[in-house]
Amino acid sequence: MAILGPAVDSSRQPQQLKPSTCNANAPAAAAQPSSSKEEELKGVRHLCERGITALPPRYILPPSDRPALAAPRGIPVIDLARLRSTLPSERAAELAAMDAACCDLGFFQVVNHRIQRGEMLDVARRFFALPQEERARHMSPDIRAAVRYGTSFNQLNDGVLCWRDFLKLLCNPARLDEVVPSWPENPADLRDVMSLYARANQRLFRELISAVLEAMGIMGGGVLEELDNGTQMMMVNCFPACPEPELTLGMPPHSDYGFLTLLLQDQVNGLEVSDGEDWLLVDPHPGALVVNVGDHLEVRLYMSLLATGIYLN
Repeated sequence: MAILGPAVDSSRQPQQLKPSTCNANAPAAAAQPSSSKEEELKGVRHLCERGITALPPRYILPPSDRPALAAPRGIPVIDLARLRSTLPSERAAELAAMDAACCDLGFFQVVNHRIQRGEMLDVARRFFALPQEERARHMSPDIRAAVRYGTSFNQLNDGVLCWRDFLKLLCNPARLDEVVPSWPENPADLRDVMSLYARANQRLFRELISAVLEAMGIMGGGVLEELDNGTQMMMVNCFPACPEPELTLGMPPHSDYGFLTLLLQDQVNGLEVSDGEDWLLVDPHPGALVVNVGDHLEVRLYMSLLATGIYLN
């Protein structure tokens, strides 16, 4: 199974950016303000803005769960230009490489994807740099809300909180025009930039899942029709500089439950993946997106190809 691991700023750089990300320098402070449960549930950006210099107790993991050093690793890189090639041998070789990446690790990086990264990263940074009161307008305890600003992994149930804030936007392909008006209106260009990014991701998702199914020898028409009517969400994650990164994690070890996760990150290392034995620190390939095989795809392929055992790590 593909498993995502820790994301926390162990280097104490100004900000760590993941999926579709954020950035703003945390203000310095000379004293350690008090922290309450109510304050913590306002998010880690809020805590940084208040000038904390030590982790509140609810963010401190037991020693056995704290981050350990992981070896940097360049995960497989799939070139979509080769997948689009009119040369049968070139296309077949890249399909085989994608098949092997999904089977062996469940992760790969994709280049020549034609998705504009810069504007998305910029508007995400500016959203998380908004005043707390503006961000808090979108807070909701409803995990199924179409628009939700929150903190940690599951803030109402987490015994130990994760060093992460997020903005979740539902962006179902068939209903995108209906949901965009409910997205945050600040920054002023957020809706335009993120809706263009969502549509570009939908096209890329369709291209990638078609190639995965082709590599498996499965006709993808019926599956693609189901996915066109399925659920898609955009999770914009913010991992501010942490005062004590050795004591906490940005995200706990987990697997993604969908078909594919397309991850836009900056060049700050933090994402780790498991190969079944060790945690590997992903070395970001310039301009690439990270692709993660999700639980639903594994189950679907398991049901279709039970006898082969392909994609079962």
